[in-house]
Amino acid sequence: MLFAAGFGTRMGALTANKPKPLIEVAGKPLIDHALTIAEAAKVGKTVVNLHYLGDQIAHHLQGRQIELSWEHEQILETGGGLKAALPLLGADTVFTLNTDAVWSGQNPLTELQAAWNPEIMDALLLLLPAEKALGHSGIGDFLLAPDGRIRRASGAAAPVYLGAQILKTQALTAITEPVFSLNLLWDQAIAQGRAFGLIHQGGWCDVGRPEGIAVAETLHV
Repeated sequence: MLFAAGFGTRMGALTANKPKPLIEVAGKPLIDHALTIAEAAKVGKTVVNLHYLGDQIAHHLQGRQIELSWEHEQILETGGGLKAALPLLGADTVFTLNTDAVWSGQNPLTELQAAWNPEIMDALLLLLPAEKALGHSGIGDFLLAPDGRIRRASGAAAPVYLGAQILKTQALTAITEPVFSLNLLWDQAIAQGRAFGLIHQGGWCDVGRPEGIAVAETLHV
């Protein structure tokens, strides 16, 4: 599941007439960077959710073997968007990948796949130490225990979630609200000791703001 429905408001004028996934980094739209990762990981099926200026993204993706999950009436956030896309995904365990970042080093999806253990995990999130998370200006997200389990953190030194994960989706069916964040599932998994983290072996840059474009291009993507 590639998340591509957001408004991209932090990009300012750049997203006034263009959706953020079509903004180019190193001559290539952000969504194509994400699709290259998915293709290299040999993901069997890819679904992209659309809302803001979604027609432009749909046109860009024409001719590719990609399913589109339209959020016509309202944007559903990450959790609602994933739940709405489940009939297209046709699986109870999925990768999700944000489309507003670029990567270097190991393929994030193959890293996750190699570390995934469904016997003990409901969620496996890819992380990076805050000082290595280029373009990220907020605080860290999670603390990582020696056994790989994660818990919430509020300190600037905590690892940052990079927008790539493996997630079991069964718990989505119990949430009745149409609009919600995947944080709900993460909190459930954390409470049950079934949420894990993995440090990415490579570089990453958030392209959420205009200045992030030039920084991302230093990764030689």
